[in-house]
Amino acid sequence: MTAPPRLRVSLDASAVPSAPVGAGRYTIELVGALTARDDVDLTIWARKGDGERWRGPSRLVMAQAPEHRPTRLVWEQARLPALLSRATPPPDVHHGPHYTMPERARLPQVVTIHDMTFFDHPGWHERAKVPVFRRAITVAARRASSLVCDSQVTADRFEERCRPAGRVFVVPLGVDRARFTDREPSPGHDAAVLATLGVHGSYVLFLGTIEPRKGVAQLVAAFDRLAPSRTEPTLVLAGAMGWGTEDVERALATSPNLERIIRLGYVPDEVVPSLLRHAAVVAYPSIEEGFGLPAIEALACGAPLVTTTGTAMAEVVGTAALLVSAGGVDELAEAIAAALDAGPDAAERRRRGLEVAARHTWAASASGHLDAYRWAVEVGGSGRRGR
Repeated sequence: MTAPPRLRVSLDASAVPSAPVGAGRYTIELVGALTARDDVDLTIWARKGDGERWRGPSRLVMAQAPEHRPTRLVWEQARLPALLSRATPPPDVHHGPHYTMPERARLPQVVTIHDMTFFDHPGWHERAKVPVFRRAITVAARRASSLVCDSQVTADRFEERCRPAGRVFVVPLGVDRARFTDREPSPGHDAAVLATLGVHGSYVLFLGTIEPRKGVAQLVAAFDRLAPSRTEPTLVLAGAMGWGTEDVERALATSPNLERIIRLGYVPDEVVPSLLRHAAVVAYPSIEEGFGLPAIEALACGAPLVTTTGTAMAEVVGTAALLVSAGGVDELAEAIAAALDAGPDAAERRRRGLEVAARHTWAASASGHLDAYRWAVEVGGSGRRGR
């Protein structure tokens, strides 16, 4: 049987920052998983000066995009369509992994819609970004041949709000199982990593960019509720300060337990598995996410997890975590206390968590993206819809 021809995929990685989180990590991991396949040739569009980190086998790197977001978005519309039309060999399909697409490009296109918060919760974003990305999502819904959503929760809301003309593919993200595992790479490795961070003893961990949607102010309040009755743990906040952090700063400033709260700021990727493996509890009380990578990475490391109902995290982790209502401080405090006490169900939740994480690989995610690419090339241009 003749193997199918290699698919020539163009992918815009110009939005990935130097310290990637969330959607940036998604793009990096997807590029790696696509490169590992023998049926894909990849052209990556990167920012000027950022080409080196994208180089690899089966990749053509074009580091031509401007550095700053406003000019980069203009470049995507004004210059990228012509660059795609002149590319040799010409790509079969173009993927915009962060909401946007070059609108005048004359080839099948795929766009990833991570969440619908620009419509549903505009106050969670910088004001200047909201109209730009609302328009980008609306255009993608109207013009892209295929749309990729990280979760069914996001896909349902996207279809309800935007009525996309193209086919919507639900493609969960993956876990790098070489890094995120319940076993440390060598004896004493994790203790040494934690010592360099100044983290000792029992701790509740939050991991992620600190911004309005993450529920960090409520987590600090929940920690204040349970701290007086426990000499341990500490609360460790690992993640860069985003924007709109006034509520978090106020919660920290007024906390009677500030000496038990450790603020690490942004932490490099290599220390994250150690932090997750040794957390007494990972608390991820985010109100809404497209997928919630820290939650499934916590499960892969065997950590007890508390996260929120009605979200993509709940969709992915199921009964492997303790689930609480978003914004409920008392409920969050009670769930963290229950996880700290490690009751009779704790071992079963851990087992389920490892099973859930094992099912979510970047190879499987890349395969799902290939389905969306091939649909765009073979069927999407005809205007047909379907699942």
